[in-house]
Amino acid sequence: MTSLSPTPPATAPRATPPPSTPPVPLAELLARTDLGLRQIAGPREGVAIHWVHTSEMADPVPYLLGGEMLLTAGMHLAEVTGGAPALESYLDGYAARTVAAGAAALGFGIAPVHDTVPAALVAACDRHGLPLVEVPAGTPFTAVESAVWQAVTEARHRELTRLSEAQRALAAAAARPDPAAAVLRALARHVRGWTALLAPDGTEHGSSGPRPADTVRAAAGRLAQVVGGDGGGAGAREGAAGPSSATDALPGAQLSAYALTGRGPGRQALALVVAADPHDPPAHTIAGVAAVLLSLITGPAGDRGPAATGHAAALVRLLVGARPAEVAPLLGAPLWTVVHAERRRETTGSAASLATALGTTLLAPEQETHPAATDAPPPGPALRALVPGDREIAAQPGWTLGVSAPVPVEELPAADRHAATALRRALAQHAPLVRHRAPGPHGIASLVSADDARQHARALLAPLSDSPPLLDTLHNWLSLHGNWDRTATSLGIHRNTVRQRISRIATLLDTDLDDADVRMELWFALRALDRDAATHR
Repeated sequence: MTSLSPTPPATAPRATPPPSTPPVPLAELLARTDLGLRQIAGPREGVAIHWVHTSEMADPVPYLLGGEMLLTAGMHLAEVTGGAPALESYLDGYAARTVAAGAAALGFGIAPVHDTVPAALVAACDRHGLPLVEVPAGTPFTAVESAVWQAVTEARHRELTRLSEAQRALAAAAARPDPAAAVLRALARHVRGWTALLAPDGTEHGSSGPRPADTVRAAAGRLAQVVGGDGGGAGAREGAAGPSSATDALPGAQLSAYALTGRGPGRQALALVVAADPHDPPAHTIAGVAAVLLSLITGPAGDRGPAATGHAAALVRLLVGARPAEVAPLLGAPLWTVVHAERRRETTGSAASLATALGTTLLAPEQETHPAATDAPPPGPALRALVPGDREIAAQPGWTLGVSAPVPVEELPAADRHAATALRRALAQHAPLVRHRAPGPHGIASLVSADDARQHARALLAPLSDSPPLLDTLHNWLSLHGNWDRTATSLGIHRNTVRQRISRIATLLDTDLDDADVRMELWFALRALDRDAATHR
């Protein structure tokens, strides 16, 4: 029996929601002969690793996010006294806590502390369903970490390439003579599933892809009723507005439905329904882009004037890579705000629902909103939106937002970078929304000519010019007031990596980064480079 759940869910989320990074099958790591890993306990099928964490603490749970391979050399076992019974009890609790924290697997290193994996740990992992991997003496933990990050990076690159190709294909389809049918076909091809436009009474207004089983088709009809809300179709409730999106999980298929048209008395509110592989997260992002396009294409004719047509054309052109200035005549509003948004781990909110909440249809996936460090996987995809500058942007449940100041269209590239910076700060500070504040006309920067500031910045930061990761780390570290943890969160790297980079920066610059005057001068130089980059884009 299936259950219909509007997005976002009304009840508490799962204890360990999946991370945004692409998973790495444990079997892929076990197959690498250079690592020599061997699984000796726990389930063998369907185990996926999202990242790696090393800890010798007796209770690493507070430091786990879920989806990790937890690596340990068992140093904490030396603290257990009381003989074999006490060790068995300790290891049973250790395995149980690790599973409860959402760790995907446990890696136990042979040497320098233990010659073999304790038999009590093998039994505990089998008992609690925790995959246990033996890490041989010749394999350092850093090699395992590197292998996981390499696999994650490759998977993320494939995912981003797929999203970019799907985005372009959908935008091109929306510009064809029969746009709705063309978008459905393109969407079905790129999500590798079935797509349909359904009315609340189940009437099909177009579909593409392999015809699903009757059970899936029936569930799709129920989802169309859920998002139909006050649309006037079958199942609509008087005076009630349904959710913007809803999902349903069936064996072998994940159904997602998106409300496409405005609701009101007598309207036939269409829904986009997509049936795709439940283990294919990019399909959800691709469907969100299609939902925005189809909302524009299928909207009631009475509501679609020149402004709506212009917005549709602007969205299509932005999606296929046109510069913002080229679509300025179509956008209408004199000022626009750029919003960068990233889903929180506990939400499954769709792009379409966020667009509705922000009051815009100009929303598209963004491949990267903050720089990826060389020793970490790229961040998960975010969403980028253009919102008319006169609209107030508030925090949205389930999302983290970075918001630029309202700017004219020709300044959108700079506003886009400001929104990305604001999103990084919001993520680092665990804040739901951070706004970029432009400096006033009487700031320090106004006292120095742009040429002088640029020359000074390039001379001061010359030792870092060949290392973008070091520049990014310094920029983030200074913007977050030297906070190691927030900088690590912002860059998606370990705090020890931040410390190592800052130490390297201090050495290269031959300066004391604990000196407030030095920090101020470096920040001024970095901001001068930011302004120079904005001018030449």
